Amino acid sequence: MSITVRDITAAPHLEVYASAGFPGLDRAVRWAHVTELPDPVRWLRGGELVLTVGLGLGTGEEERRAYVRRLHEAGCAALAFAIDVWLGGTIPPEVLEEGDRLGFPVLRVEGETPFIAVVEAVADHYAAERSREQGRVLAAQDAMARAALRSGPAGVMHELASATSGECLLLDRNGMTSRAVPNAEPAWHAPVRAAAAGPGRTPGMRVLAGDGRGAAEGADGGGGGVILLQTLGTTGRTLGWLALRCAEPSASVRVLANHAASLLAVDLLHSRDARRAVFRERAPLLRAAALGGPTGVPLTLPPPPWEVVCYRLGGEGEPAPGAPDALDAAADALVDVLGDTGAAQSAGLCPLDGVLVAVLPDTGRPHAGERLLALLPGVPAAGACRARGPVDLASAVSRARDAVPPRGYRHVDEADAWALLRAAVPESGSRAFTEAVLGPLLEHDGRNGTELAHTLRHYLDGGAHVEGAARDLGVHRNTLRARLRTAERVLGRPLSDPRTRLELWTALSLHPLRCTDGTWHD
Repeated sequence: MSITVRDITAAPHLEVYASAGFPGLDRAVRWAHVTELPDPVRWLRGGELVLTVGLGLGTGEEERRAYVRRLHEAGCAALAFAIDVWLGGTIPPEVLEEGDRLGFPVLRVEGETPFIAVVEAVADHYAAERSREQGRVLAAQDAMARAALRSGPAGVMHELASATSGECLLLDRNGMTSRAVPNAEPAWHAPVRAAAAGPGRTPGMRVLAGDGRGAAEGADGGGGGVILLQTLGTTGRTLGWLALRCAEPSASVRVLANHAASLLAVDLLHSRDARRAVFRERAPLLRAAALGGPTGVPLTLPPPPWEVVCYRLGGEGEPAPGAPDALDAAADALVDVLGDTGAAQSAGLCPLDGVLVAVLPDTGRPHAGERLLALLPGVPAAGACRARGPVDLASAVSRARDAVPPRGYRHVDEADAWALLRAAVPESGSRAFTEAVLGPLLEHDGRNGTELAHTLRHYLDGGAHVEGAARDLGVHRNTLRARLRTAERVLGRPLSDPRTRLELWTALSLHPLRCTDGTWHD
């Protein structure tokens, strides 16, 4: 908190009194500066309490008025005279009149109060304020650390919001909302998600908006403010993002945001490592079952039926990732595909002679295994087969392995009319059709970093049900409705028209879509 001119005149150990410009007594004093120059403006930065004995004041009435005006226009807080040193005990009346006219405080320093005492009073105030601020930061850091142990990420975010008088948003590595404090969907959330998941993202902390006119990328956040976006994770792939919206990104706020990000990253790293360890521990049992042998203990798998998928590790001319690395990548990506659910935690993964076997819940279309393929680096293709239960597991693995195509995803139980149509349509024809139907939408996505085409794919695959598609995408239903309205406006066609939906679904299914995070969705 700044010290004001009024605070200085009220200090009991200083004999400093106001003589003019009383409306300006609440001006903040940044520093106290002694000068006798006739025109000290070039040496000032604004917010100074100028202390003088009057040597540079000038001899004429207009000179003295101009002196006061120059200090006022330079943004000084006040002008103080040591009246019994040079001015003979009085401040010139024209100086007082000009101070009253401008609302610029004119003070007199009396008695035995030296200028250095006034300077020290200002310096001591700010030193004490810095010490208090450091104490507040340390207390907030301690509260966040205790909250992390007691209630995890939610506790850390509540403490951060309380300490900064701000709002927090935790995003997963795909830019989807994991937690929000307060638990609402303000206007600034959507552009922050776009900035996190969009192209050109960089690690570290960055300010998305700071001009008071709105939130990130022009979205009105309800009163402006500043948004700090902090990546979570130390090395390698980003684990998520923390966004903090507050009034001012002071050094203390940045320290607290960085501390919260470190605590959240530790929690995410611990969760990731624990999840990987569980999948590695269960892999030998699944491998034994996949080869048709006895496991000795019951398998931990989702309730059947299952989608059994074999992912080929590396393609022709491509380096194959190591089996443990592929298993870890798949364990991480399962949360993106299935959410942080029991199905994701109980799915099975194991390496098996050049392929990675995954036993996933049979979700129907879009298949979980197909979506998982798009998130696995260095994995070009996958074959899949449906299994009704443990007795079918070994044969399903064999059939899925034989079904692995050169590239992409193939489900052996779905050699239906649609698969035949996709195979029969020439590449040039399918691309021309896709461009004719989706051209405006893809151009809008590329220009604005949005994912309208990807949103439409989920919406149409889910039978045009808003609730299910919103849950699948991890967004609020009102956010999905807003995206659908934007898509209708860009396309110039209503989504209620059956022919429009048929053409869009066909075009979206003919070619994979590259999302803003660089992954592919078929």
